[in-house]
Amino acid sequence: MLTSDQKRQLKSIASTLDTKYQIGKNEISDTVLAMLDKALTARELIKIDVMKSVAVPVMKLALDLSSQLNAEIIQVVGRVIVLYRFNKDNHKFNFKK
Repeated sequence: MLTSDQKRQLKSIASTLDTKYQIGKNEISDTVLAMLDKALTARELIKIDVMKSVAVPVMKLALDLSSQLNAEIIQVVGRVIVLYRFNKDNHKFNFKK
């Protein structure tokens, strides 16, 4: 579980990231989950763009993704979801105290 300070730091980092992943009208499929799982393992912090064709509310989609990927929701802004999952073998972020 991340503290509010850690989430704030990750939000700041996420604001500089490009959105590399999209979820379209097929919503959450096994292929999408596998792709996002690999991305979280490699990067720890990812931004996901939810296309307008998705019928499910963005927050519900974020909650579903976070539970299925064992990730934390850092923020949901508009149609963009930011997820974080700690990787003990390839840790990328050192949080300031």
